[in-house]
Amino acid sequence: MKASGFERRFDAGEDVAGDVDWEKAQRPNLAVRRVNVDFPAWVVEALDREARRLGVTRQALVKLWIAERLDRA
Repeated sequence: MKASGFERRFDAGEDVAGDVDWEKAQRPNLAVRRVNVDFPAWVVEALDREARRLGVTRQALVKLWIAERLDRA
């Protein structure tokens, strides 16, 4: 099946799961790389307060804020 046919079926709401080779499936640009960043204690405390307020983890908040900033760049 060509990609255009697959996309057409997917967009029409058809179940295309059987047409996917899940062993070879990839998610481009989503490879994870770990980085370490040191923050002053007051920054970590402020991050934790905001994360609690939003109901997310500190890591999720940091990733969201950085992604938002990069989208604007």
